[in-house]
Amino acid sequence: FARLLGQYVRDEGLIPLEEAVRRLTSFPAHNLRIQERGWLKPGYFADVVVFDPAQVNAKATYAEPHQYATGMVHVFVNGTQVLRDGEHLGTLPGRVVRGPGWRGGRRASGASLRGGGAGGG
Repeated sequence: FARLLGQYVRDEGLIPLEEAVRRLTSFPAHNLRIQERGWLKPGYFADVVVFDPAQVNAKATYAEPHQYATGMVHVFVNGTQVLRDGEHLGTLPGRVVRGPGWRGGRRASGASLRGGGAGGG
């Protein structure tokens, strides 16, 4: 998230901001057929990130992977604020989101996720 916005959008100008936001929100929700997520619409789950495009920066590296990104100002999960002014509030309103590939505890086969047998992807 932060690497796409900071490096590829802001620093290198390879992707417009609007397209990057789409790739992080509605695009995966649509492709994974996850209902009521990915768009800001009435009745949908309110998962919202308020960020400062000038400050977004991915800090994690392979050597130090447990580093928080900067530039995330506020985060709401299912309508509940979990980050305020960059500080975690201790709230945990998240839940598991399963798409149509979920098979009750066992992984779906690759063929079923691609829509069929050989060549179905």
